[in-house]
Amino acid sequence: MDVLGSIDRSKLPAHVAIIMDGNGRWAKERGQDRVYGHHEGVISVREIVNASAEVGIKYLTLYAFSAENWNRPKAEVDALMELLVNTIRKEIEELDKNNVRLHIIGDFASLPLVCQKELNEAKEMTADNTGLNLVLALSYSSRQEIVEAAKKIAVKVASGELKAEEVDSKIFEAHLYTADFPDPELMIRTSGEYRISNYLLYQLAYAELYFTNVHWPDFRKDNLYEALLNYQQRERRFGKTSEQIQTTNQ
Repeated sequence: MDVLGSIDRSKLPAHVAIIMDGNGRWAKERGQDRVYGHHEGVISVREIVNASAEVGIKYLTLYAFSAENWNRPKAEVDALMELLVNTIRKEIEELDKNNVRLHIIGDFASLPLVCQKELNEAKEMTADNTGLNLVLALSYSSRQEIVEAAKKIAVKVASGELKAEEVDSKIFEAHLYTADFPDPELMIRTSGEYRISNYLLYQLAYAELYFTNVHWPDFRKDNLYEALLNYQQRERRFGKTSEQIQTTNQ
């Protein structure tokens, strides 16, 4: 079956979010340490970014490092930060060549200074690109994001810049890390786990969720295409009935 040929490019999700899970388990199954799995996972990142750009996805958000991941063994965290720096250095010219624009969400200040420097330079280099928007969630916690948004709004209300009755969903969303992006319409999680894991909790309110047993280092473009095709076979009702949706689409 030609999965790519079966995809209706006029009905693609504008924004796909992925939880890249299973690097450690993939490595363990092969008698290797977890860091080996993370290195192999970079190959999947490269392929999925390229495939997303080619098929016409506008926004791709990858859960690269959660705030909770700081609690992992120091050696693994250090290796992940080094891998991040090396990957950005190695891949940024290719991203720029492919018209990909890089964005970062999360607690940016908590990252090592060398990571901040490389990421800022990469963002600047790709700032004028108009193709795929690649969003890396780094040191990211959705609960913390929501708390921080509430604090910022509270300060504005206390100072008189905003009135409490003016605060609505649009105001709230404007204070999230993702203020400049549409909400994800499809969320993919690899490696057989069925959790959202503190990832885009507000933004995923109406997203279609797709879970696969494939570990991230084995996740390739055909797996992405299968997820997109599965998405297109679902009916997105947003509280309406099937009959209402069908009437609207006629």
